[in-house]
Amino acid sequence: MPMMTKRERLAAAGAGKAVDRAPVALWRHFPTDDTDVEQLAQSVVAFQKMYDWDFVKITPASQYSVSGWGATITYRGHPEGTSEYLNRPITKVEQWADLKALNPHAGALGAQLACIQRVRELLGPEAVILETVFSPLDQARRLVGNGNEIVQLRKHPKELQTALEVLTATTEAFVKAALKAGADGIFYATQHASAERLSREEYTNFCRPLDFRILKAAKEGFFNLLHLHGQNTYLDLVKDYPVQALNWHDRETGPSLADGAELFPGLVIGGLSQKDLVEGNPETVRDLVVAALCETETSRVGLSTGCVLPTVAPWGNIRALRAAVELAKQ
Repeated sequence: MPMMTKRERLAAAGAGKAVDRAPVALWRHFPTDDTDVEQLAQSVVAFQKMYDWDFVKITPASQYSVSGWGATITYRGHPEGTSEYLNRPITKVEQWADLKALNPHAGALGAQLACIQRVRELLGPEAVILETVFSPLDQARRLVGNGNEIVQLRKHPKELQTALEVLTATTEAFVKAALKAGADGIFYATQHASAERLSREEYTNFCRPLDFRILKAAKEGFFNLLHLHGQNTYLDLVKDYPVQALNWHDRETGPSLADGAELFPGLVIGGLSQKDLVEGNPETVRDLVVAALCETETSRVGLSTGCVLPTVAPWGNIRALRAAVELAKQ
């Protein structure tokens, strides 16, 4: 089969059509670089040029989505490249009512739009660029502190829902602006589609309606990817989401890629864990790629980890992943 462009490959794989090879991509944080538009753009582009992934995920510090409401962070050497929160601006339930919608073209949101534009400028029109977007309840978690958003959802649902409306409206506006700035879609991340955080009923009632609003805002995107973060996720509750691809911790929590492909009609992405890339070696990485492709028996599979590539992963393992999809051409 002739070599496909990245766009052709992603479109064909998502539709279950023949591909020249399986799509592959990794994404990572660039700590401290993510505090500056130009530095983050340059790092994202350098990572892409080094490995030639099928899509480029821009990974800003999570604080970008809530900085406008007063959240602050610092980086202290976490191996995933994530930062720690110094300030959680919501300390009382009553403060949720004080949240006002943010201008997506100002502050940290505006800076992220500038980053998208810069990455597009540096990589050109053929690159498939995704902007990271967090669910409204994930943003609430960052404003109030891990776990407290769930307590307030259960004890003070009216107050929290008022805030979620503001967070959702701001995110909808940002998503539309991101597509205009040059993104081809969003990497929509949620940490709450999990039995370890919410019940099925809670997720269905509180999160799904907001998810659909944000994904509707992204509907003009060429390639939107849903990421389920965490253990014991509700894959069956998101199988009808209007996205082209789905990514979850298949190696750590299941279901397998094959089972996921039975549930979800688009491209399923995974096959490796963060631990596989950090503690494995080129041979074990290649074996996992072969196993993932054989297990699924469909072209609707892409190779990646279930979450961000740790900054400590050996480069040889990354190169092995990239080379393995070429060797395993279908």
